[in-house]
Amino acid sequence: MITTSAATLRGPDKPTGLWFEELASPYYAFVEAGASVTLASIAGGPVPIDPRSVKPKGENEASVDRFLDDAAASCALAATPAVAGIDVTAYDAVFLPGGHGTMVDLPESAELAALLGTAWAEGKVVAAVCHGPAGLVNVKDQAGAPLVKGRRVTGFSDSEERAVGLDASVPFLLETRLRELGGLYDSAADFHPFAVADGRLVTGQNPASSALTAKLVLEALAGR
Repeated sequence: MITTSAATLRGPDKPTGLWFEELASPYYAFVEAGASVTLASIAGGPVPIDPRSVKPKGENEASVDRFLDDAAASCALAATPAVAGIDVTAYDAVFLPGGHGTMVDLPESAELAALLGTAWAEGKVVAAVCHGPAGLVNVKDQAGAPLVKGRRVTGFSDSEERAVGLDASVPFLLETRLRELGGLYDSAADFHPFAVADGRLVTGQNPASSALTAKLVLEALAGR
């Protein structure tokens, strides 16, 4: 699971980072399925958490409170290896959680694009949820075409971005970019759960879709 390392969105007055539930729910879905999970990030070190995604204990999604009480998981999130040091050949799948921070550094990471390209070429499952598909925009398949071209994908929709009022703060609109790259973009109503699997490429639309996206990842792994 590779997260953002970006703590601000177009200026220090807009704190951002990882959207916590989009990591926590899939993390426990994978762990409970018997997977060994490595938490990594673009730059390495502690992962910035979007302050809007964490409330006092007892007010969060169950997976977030579980993660906050999980000493081993919390330590791993505070000391992640950088994506440049990850040997993707050791893994069966790569999962990109969302949060607006992903829009800042995932598309700019040549190391991430190379890792995901290698993962795809080696037959691994590549997955992302909400803004996580921002990490796919510079990934190429074996033919040199955009990975998303001609494949069903989803991600945080343009209308959802406008609804949260950050459409002017992100470097680009994710739905628009996926369509420009030739992705066969699909979505449900704003903020409703929705995820799609096109073979080994799995994407989820929004925060409500994280558990469903993880389920499709596990199904894709089982079907390999």
